[in-house]
Amino acid sequence: MIRIGVIGTGAVSNEFLVPALSKIDNVIFWSVLSRNQSRADYFSAHHKAQSREPGFSDQKKFLEDPKLDAVLIATPDALHAPQAIAAARAGKHVFVEKPMATSISDGEAVIEACDRHNVKLAVGYHSRWHQGHRELRDVIQRNELGVIHHLRAHWSFKANAQLDWHTNPTLGRWWSLAGVGTHLIDWAYWLLMPTCGHIKDSDAVIHRANDNVDLDISATVTLLFTSGATAQLYSSVLSSGPTRSEILGTDGYAHCENTLGQTGDGTIRMAKRNLYFESLDPYQLQIANFVDAIIYKNNPEVSGEDGLRNVKILESLTSY
Repeated sequence: MIRIGVIGTGAVSNEFLVPALSKIDNVIFWSVLSRNQSRADYFSAHHKAQSREPGFSDQKKFLEDPKLDAVLIATPDALHAPQAIAAARAGKHVFVEKPMATSISDGEAVIEACDRHNVKLAVGYHSRWHQGHRELRDVIQRNELGVIHHLRAHWSFKANAQLDWHTNPTLGRWWSLAGVGTHLIDWAYWLLMPTCGHIKDSDAVIHRANDNVDLDISATVTLLFTSGATAQLYSSVLSSGPTRSEILGTDGYAHCENTLGQTGDGTIRMAKRNLYFESLDPYQLQIANFVDAIIYKNNPEVSGEDGLRNVKILESLTSY
């Protein structure tokens, strides 16, 4: 059995990551680390952590547990890299939520630490695990849509600046781009790379909170692939609504409605048929892949290099 501890007790851990653990074979939810001890105690009791001492507010003591095998990190973005490095140095396998770091140098340091201490590193891009997206990727690779020339996607949610830690510069660097834009970039790359090649160039039009704050409240990102295909990706914290995406090829199209999100739901319609797929929990599937990598000593599907590529793009889009 793989004993997994969770770092961070926010919505992602509470609503998605820890519930997913209970559905996976060979896994025990073991312990939790929070900045607040009472929160750690409540969270560990609520989710039935199995360690005799399951709740921690001291990172050193949390990581010193010899029975702890791996950690899931779901904390504010600026904490991802130092927490991942500390876990790797303690010999714990690392699953870190996106983005894996807030700078290229920090992302490189995470990869180096995990390599040096011989632990697995996976990054949380759950949109790859949506079963409809995986079916669509196969459709594209079978050339059912012909030569792909464009992808466009829209994902927005309404955030409260007073309550959202992304607006604290000590905890995060990006807002809409870190919340959902990073998912769109990874998803577009993963979906198109086998047929369209790597990302050759990227650019963005960014709406900032105000002239004095370098914080994106919306962004329209453009990607150019080596084949000449392009992608236009819109992320925003200004309004909630359905997510939509469309892939255009010389012989057809695919239109996705509400497949980008936290669930495995939504619809995918193509010119000549609809795609039918099983609605499975993408969080469960990505963590199961991480656990399999630990057990069978292979590589997680979403690697540290995938996470670093994304950070490089985010940094290039917002560095002036």
